[in-house]
Amino acid sequence: MKSIIAIVLAYLFGSIPWALVIGKVFYNTDIRTLGSGNLGGTNAGRVLGKKAGVSVTILDGLKAFFVVLFCHYFAPQATIIAGLACCVGHCFPIFANFKGGKAVSTTMGYFLGIALFVTHHVFYQFFFIVICFFIILYLTKMVSFSSMSAIFIAVIVSFLLHNDLSVSLSILILFVFVTYRHKDNIKRILAHNEKKITWM
Repeated sequence: MKSIIAIVLAYLFGSIPWALVIGKVFYNTDIRTLGSGNLGGTNAGRVLGKKAGVSVTILDGLKAFFVVLFCHYFAPQATIIAGLACCVGHCFPIFANFKGGKAVSTTMGYFLGIALFVTHHVFYQFFFIVICFFIILYLTKMVSFSSMSAIFIAVIVSFLLHNDLSVSLSILILFVFVTYRHKDNIKRILAHNEKKITWM
């Protein structure tokens, strides 16, 4: 019962659409009607500006991080599934008509939480993934490609360094999930018309 409650709460917590909340509260704007319409940090940054984009990215990442932290102390047996449920909630939020983001930030928050509280490999793995993201972003100027690539690297790192197969499989599942959520971006990348950032 405790595990089921943790998983349901994780989904609901993941469903908090921070991009929508910040857009409406501070900018009087529904970003679902602008840009890509995606409720994530990238679209928030494009529509509302850098501060909003960074804020949404951090808050979305903290959702999964806090789910792992909570489960570590109160429902450790549910940690993996609850983390996945949080990411699903972010993509299909019950509070925003099941139309959310692409789970990049939440996946990274999950990876950080797992590194700290489950595998105990502390920060160096997480920072390695973040550094890889920015290197790829600098080279390609594409947030979507950089995000998918960084999470793929996280999969490789997890299989090489983690002894817990369930952790590695969960990160692999998230990679597949995130890649699927980027299917339109992949089409644009292959067609050489994916949007590129201009600030780096």
